[in-house]
Amino acid sequence: MDPTHMLWSGWGDPGRAAPLPGLVTGVLAELLGVRPADGRPVELADVEPRAHRLTADAEEALTRIVGAGHVLTDAESRVRHTRGKSTTDLLRIRAGAVDDAPDAVVVPADHDEVLAVLRACSQYRVAVVPFGGGTSVVGGLTPGTHDCFIALDLRGMNRLTDLDTISRTAVLQPGLRGPEAEALLAEQGFTLGHFPQSYEWGTIGGFAAARSSGQASAGYGRFDDMVTALRVATPEGTLDIGRAPRSAAGPDLRQLVLGSEGAFGVITSVTVRVHPAPETRAYEGWRFGSFAAGREALRALAQNGAPPTVLRLSDETETAIGLADPGSIGTVPGTASDPGTGPGCLAVVGYEGTAVEVSERRARTQAELRDRGGVFLGEAPGEKWAEGRFSAPYLRDALLDIGAFAETLETAAFWSGIPALHENVRSALTTTLAGAGTPPVVMCHVSHVYPTGASLYFTVLCAQGEDPVANWALAKRAAGEAILASGGTISHHHGVGTDHRDGYAQEIGPLGVEILHAVKGRLDPSGILNPGILLPPMRPPATGA
Repeated sequence: MDPTHMLWSGWGDPGRAAPLPGLVTGVLAELLGVRPADGRPVELADVEPRAHRLTADAEEALTRIVGAGHVLTDAESRVRHTRGKSTTDLLRIRAGAVDDAPDAVVVPADHDEVLAVLRACSQYRVAVVPFGGGTSVVGGLTPGTHDCFIALDLRGMNRLTDLDTISRTAVLQPGLRGPEAEALLAEQGFTLGHFPQSYEWGTIGGFAAARSSGQASAGYGRFDDMVTALRVATPEGTLDIGRAPRSAAGPDLRQLVLGSEGAFGVITSVTVRVHPAPETRAYEGWRFGSFAAGREALRALAQNGAPPTVLRLSDETETAIGLADPGSIGTVPGTASDPGTGPGCLAVVGYEGTAVEVSERRARTQAELRDRGGVFLGEAPGEKWAEGRFSAPYLRDALLDIGAFAETLETAAFWSGIPALHENVRSALTTTLAGAGTPPVVMCHVSHVYPTGASLYFTVLCAQGEDPVANWALAKRAAGEAILASGGTISHHHGVGTDHRDGYAQEIGPLGVEILHAVKGRLDPSGILNPGILLPPMRPPATGA
């Protein structure tokens, strides 16, 4: 799947874009004051980035490394590699704002070419932004401290290079997209089991660099749980990390690279744990009388033995609106088109594995959920969720078209802190956006569970107003402050980028910031790797009295 096929001003496959039902448009206008946007996005052919700033010597050096045709400076290539896919990113690019487009797109073929590109860029002081699927929603693709930068597009590194069926590990190149990796593994009877909402466009390298977490994490684990080894190119050389499933040989350097977002090096190979492809899959829906009751049921499943593969719970607002099934937005709740969700909170539960495993796990799970007050809704709500689980970003594009603003943020905490975290973040978002004249609807669901805690995923919907970018910056800052004050983490799976950088600094403290800068200084002394991303500024040294 060539990245040029992705909608440059929105999400995913342009052929899957669809307008909102008229019922939804009318309700948004009446309840939230949503009014038509000023205009449709500008045309790609009319978007012209500033002239590229690569010197002739730098361009020649890069061309010698990757070959003619793999250093792209044309306007379309540069526009398609501009920023990520947050709502603010999309609002800016739909208006034709590409002042921070890369100066070139460089497409290496292998690890050695990546190493050589990094060395050349260090020599010529050109910043490097690793680019996989371009799906960052936290400002992870726009360096802030270099006048000239390239997007290092890893699409040419897209192979399954080894499969160890005895150890059940696979070696994947970073440019493989989620569906491509699954297809290659399926040919040999295996699955990775990693299905984040960005699955259709996200890449293996991006999953590792941002500590991605898939919708089936209850059964398969997060992506960082799956990684057993990494190969990383840095301006100072190669890191080969991981030679056993577990080791006591010092700190695990894999954990230093996972989540580093291209600031320490470029991931060029990922060895992951794989599973036999499931014989059967089954998804179902459950209703709980309240979000609190549903949370307790999910906690019991997470703590009392093997949980199901998929385990999600929407709060009352998200359930009422129907966001758990974006494809059914606009239908009337409780009708044949929306089978039996009714009031309360919808939980989606999924099972994957052999027929025997699914049957046994399903029986245990259903008994636990019934004991906790759950009402079984049958398979239809779960199957509908599974069919439409990658469609929500397309819904956001349609909302932008009619003048609505839709965005998400996520966090995680220990179970004891989840109730306060939920309430405080929702209150911060509601208060800030209402104060800006765009009162929102704030929805939330539990997206991932662990024995000790869970993640909360918030979706915010309101009118765009006069300055949606500024309004959201205020709201997200308030939400971040509420997260930290409530004992949550600033990001569970979206990453840090620039949006969460200040909050991350508060999480790890000044000494933690100094440690990360020391690592970067050793691996990237010229500071070319995704500068301004992840790493908060160093505090000034203390002065003597």
